[in-house]
Amino acid sequence: MPPEVVVFDLGKVLVDFDYGIAARRIADNASLDAIGIQRVLDQSTLLFRYETGLLTREEFFKEVQEATGYKGTMEVFSGYFADVFSPIDPMIALHAALRKRGVPTCIFSNTNDLAVTHIRRNFPFFANFDGYVFSYEHGSMKPETRLYEVVERATGRKEGAILYLDDRLENIEAGRARGWQTIHHQTPQASIARVAELQLVRPDSL
Repeated sequence: MPPEVVVFDLGKVLVDFDYGIAARRIADNASLDAIGIQRVLDQSTLLFRYETGLLTREEFFKEVQEATGYKGTMEVFSGYFADVFSPIDPMIALHAALRKRGVPTCIFSNTNDLAVTHIRRNFPFFANFDGYVFSYEHGSMKPETRLYEVVERATGRKEGAILYLDDRLENIEAGRARGWQTIHHQTPQASIARVAELQLVRPDSL
């Protein structure tokens, strides 16, 4: 069955990110160094709790303050924390080509409201999807089954009608277990070639 909708992961697929950027900025006004702050931001349970909706933005900030000794305002912190993204241009071009051909698309991401607000404001491509499924809005994170069910309801598609791209193998395997067609994203070139093989885009259109 040819795919009827293409579902994109966000981080490391459409945009790259580096919490080290935020950690270095935050460290200028904190008691913890940048390495320690980066561990707090992306290697502790704190971000997991935030991205599953267990913490509000304000609660997340308060716990970061307590863990790092950050002395700045929430407004400044929010800018530092969110401004860690850069576009992956070939994948954004792939999405544009799919849209031009009338293929519905959806973003499916483990993420948080600060990141989404920043990306929506600074990356115009982000507005051009038919659906959005964010972990923090549903109290669940990939690869948990419940979030994949949300995607199926949001897109109105199941099994092989869904083509799903993600850089994390465990997330891909969870989609594959539901009968989705999948691409384990490793390079833009390989992912684009596979989408072209499925006849969803023409290689010369990119």
